[in-house]
Amino acid sequence: MGKATGFLEFERRHETYEAPLTRVKHYKEFVAALTDDEAKIQGARCMDCGIPFCNNGCPVNNIIPDFNDLVFRQDWKNAIEVLHSTNNFPEFTGRICPAPCEAACTLGINDDPVGIKSIEHAIIDKAWAEGWVAPQTPKHKTGKKVAVVGSGPAGLAAAQQLARAGHDVTVFEKNDRIGGLLRYGIPDFKLEKWQIDRRMRQMEAEGVTFRTNVFIGKPDSLPAHIGNTAKETITPAELNEQFDAVVIAGGSETPRDLPVPGRELEGVYYAMEFLPQQNKVNAGDKVPNQLVAKGKHVVVIGGGDTGSDCVGTSNRHGAKSVTQFELLPQPPEEENKPLVWPYWPIKLRTSSSHEEGCERDWAVATKRLEGKNGKVEKLIAARVEWKDGKMVEVPNSEFEMKADLVLLAMGFTQPVSPVLEAFGVDKDARGNVRATTEGEKAYYTSVDKVFTAGDMRRGQSLVVWAIREGRQCARSVDAFLMGHSELPR
Repeated sequence: MGKATGFLEFERRHETYEAPLTRVKHYKEFVAALTDDEAKIQGARCMDCGIPFCNNGCPVNNIIPDFNDLVFRQDWKNAIEVLHSTNNFPEFTGRICPAPCEAACTLGINDDPVGIKSIEHAIIDKAWAEGWVAPQTPKHKTGKKVAVVGSGPAGLAAAQQLARAGHDVTVFEKNDRIGGLLRYGIPDFKLEKWQIDRRMRQMEAEGVTFRTNVFIGKPDSLPAHIGNTAKETITPAELNEQFDAVVIAGGSETPRDLPVPGRELEGVYYAMEFLPQQNKVNAGDKVPNQLVAKGKHVVVIGGGDTGSDCVGTSNRHGAKSVTQFELLPQPPEEENKPLVWPYWPIKLRTSSSHEEGCERDWAVATKRLEGKNGKVEKLIAARVEWKDGKMVEVPNSEFEMKADLVLLAMGFTQPVSPVLEAFGVDKDARGNVRATTEGEKAYYTSVDKVFTAGDMRRGQSLVVWAIREGRQCARSVDAFLMGHSELPR
């Protein structure tokens, strides 16, 4: 490494954030990438530990010590080459990945880990600014055609890899814009959507065809709360006739519901009914009867990232109050590092949205929702505790809270069932597509010519897992079509 004692000399440098009082007035990104000098110091902290657990902590297996060292040496052009060798879209992961690599950093055992995510963010932003990110067109075309169903990170990664291998790739998206849950599940203040559009233009130059507003499945088979603006429907059978291979790579879009009295009241919505509307408005669309939190007492049920996104969006709407409930107990503020390292720790995580204004409460179960004239007005909840692995209500702990808008952000259970049923693929016990990740049949479903990757195979997961599976699935498809593959796993 360029600075063998850097981890002893330098403290972690954090990215700077715009102040909460000003950033809640807009929907733009508010995190500034490290300067060149700050990134150099951050890279110097990488300690040449000999066994870089960060590589394994990263689902896409980024070669982290190498690009850290290159940034320390200010060799940015080689740094982006190393980063792109494992990660198709570091501008996405450098913004919205929770950074499991940092949890696995050896320096993190007794100090702040290296800011790997911030280095990644700095590398890709500089690469775009310098014009180093260019289309990689194939030298030879294979004449094979591949359909990719779903344009989220898994579908995009698979499509880009297959196009670079020389196949003619068409990506189908049921919504009006490309990006899947990146487009309509992530608020703009975390990921501005021109980032997706810029990659899309690169992929089009590489030979990828994008078709929006096309649903693959049975007509009118999707539940009303699932995003779908499709004007055209193609059946899987028709797709199989037109293409040599098909990759189904949609997101896990079936939300977990809250089966309590009052669930039917107006003002109670899934998070994914609420969040996409604001993204559409930001894109210039007119959304009739948009769900707006302005002047309302908002209760977000669910303590994960989607719940946090609801908090940030509600604050930008001008909510009167925002409260977030979590069913599980409050985690410790600091993890027990000797016990959990290098694995992802359970600890209290405060997001930028929480810092903008939010009351958080743990070990709370919603019992019922009440209102008048069909509209929700309050939420009745109770404290719970866990005994012998079972959740029990704490006696005499019931309380009520004003609630004009209740947002259900309790995670997603599985992909959209009608799509899987239309393809006729075997499903696992959780309702995901059954497919292995190893061997000659990696990512191959039970249906001839049909492969799968990302949330549709593994269930709700991170953007880095989606990219990893999309890349690995592309290699399997390429080998299926050509008898061998030179694409990386």
